[in-house]
Amino acid sequence: MQHILTLCIGNICRSPLAEALLAREFPQRKVWSAGIGALVGQPADPHSVALAKAHDLDISAHRAQQVTLAMCQQAELILVMEDHHRVELERRYPLVRGKVFRLGNGDIADPYRQERDAFESAWADIELGAAAWADRIQRLG
Repeated sequence: MQHILTLCIGNICRSPLAEALLAREFPQRKVWSAGIGALVGQPADPHSVALAKAHDLDISAHRAQQVTLAMCQQAELILVMEDHHRVELERRYPLVRGKVFRLGNGDIADPYRQERDAFESAWADIELGAAAWADRIQRLG
């Protein structure tokens, strides 16, 4: 599994954090993120940047990008934040069926336009989900 895509809606809050965590775990693999309704070209939300920095991750250069068919074809694993992201992605690109999974055990709430505590809650869920997926991926080789 050499190509891992993380996905949320705007690609400025949750998926950049998941991308950074998994990229740190797998520096030799391609890990990237996108959004179903990306705020294309926008930087990561300042709360996400601050949380990442507090955990020795730098997402300050991140710019949001829209998910594309090519990304979905290249990805061997697509990790979404909410189940409806999976449903929408499979509707748009039926070829992704079987390689789209939620990052967490349940949906990871979108902290967009909320206070820092909502971002901290999302971070905790993203961190747990990324750690669990990192373990699974390592076992697969």
